[in-house]
Amino acid sequence: MAGIYVHIPFCKQACHYCDFHFSTSVKKKPEMVGAICKELLLRKQEISGDVETIYFGGGTPSLLSAEELQQIFQVIHSNFTVVGNAEITLEANPDDLSEEKLKMLAASSVNRLSIGVQSFFKEDLKLMNRAHNANEALESIRLSKHYFDNISIDLIYGIPGMSNDRWQENLQIALDLNVPHISSYALTVEPKTALKSLIEKGKVAPVEEELAKEQYEIMINRLSAAGFDNYEFSNFEKPGFFSRNNTAYWFGKPYLGIGPSAHSFDGFQRKWNISNNTLYIKALQKGEIPAEVEELSVADRYNELVMTRLRTSWGISVDEVERSFGKKYKDYLLREAARLIEDKLLDWSDNRLQVSKKGKFLSDGIAAELFWVEA
Repeated sequence: MAGIYVHIPFCKQACHYCDFHFSTSVKKKPEMVGAICKELLLRKQEISGDVETIYFGGGTPSLLSAEELQQIFQVIHSNFTVVGNAEITLEANPDDLSEEKLKMLAASSVNRLSIGVQSFFKEDLKLMNRAHNANEALESIRLSKHYFDNISIDLIYGIPGMSNDRWQENLQIALDLNVPHISSYALTVEPKTALKSLIEKGKVAPVEEELAKEQYEIMINRLSAAGFDNYEFSNFEKPGFFSRNNTAYWFGKPYLGIGPSAHSFDGFQRKWNISNNTLYIKALQKGEIPAEVEELSVADRYNELVMTRLRTSWGISVDEVERSFGKKYKDYLLREAARLIEDKLLDWSDNRLQVSKKGKFLSDGIAAELFWVEA
């Protein structure tokens, strides 16, 4: 099984924290859709098996019209074998989700919505420069539930000025709306973003890691008590609603990344497209794929498995490590893990390593301790 990721590089306005590739000008949207369709055709041989997941990310895919979305789906369904129960997700901003837009999406192949709420409070939305307001955040979810059963929302914690009480209220609103999946991330300050500049100029308070840790623990406790499974560090599902797309990434399944800045993976190499809309469109119009390729070494693939699996509730199967990389890597993993097990940052049972409750917020750092480093 494989997946297709389609990057739609347009947004109404730039969020202060975002470092993804996008443009706030949609003038080239028709040409971009044409280029995306051309890339799908040129690269269809790169997927040999059935397509199990399709994910429209961005950017803001909910800016696509019905005709543009249908144009892309027509190419996908005509050139790839998409399984009947494929998970087909579209990221959407609350301000785009009018009833008319939702009817259009429900009539398309899309069967899962990922709504970028981020917060239900105007103070937070203003600080992040989101295009929607608090009322639109609420109404978009209420409306969406009339058309979609499989809905995920994004929430951000660790926002400067967001108290633990307000974070508790955010979580309660989400629980009251009864959404079956929540993805929640700590606000991070990325280079070359407006947020970094605002913090450096003293216009926004710095992000506090300790506050983010407190709010993460609040979230774990609240959502667990409400019946959610924290199946990956930032992802929470009601039974049966985990993201098949994201889980495929964490388990190293191949996927085809289409669109400017999109990444692809086939198990042995990584490929990424140019992060420039004009150059991407021009290249595809000439029948060229504007991408770079990186061949992954055995150590690279081992390190990726460690990083991704430790973020999940499934953890790392030592037997799988031995099957995939050999006894040398298995012995190395167990040797490096011994101290972390002793410090109760890792749990060890049934030949499987999992991050403990104590180590949960430190999972990326713990993974780095287990990486293969050439002498």
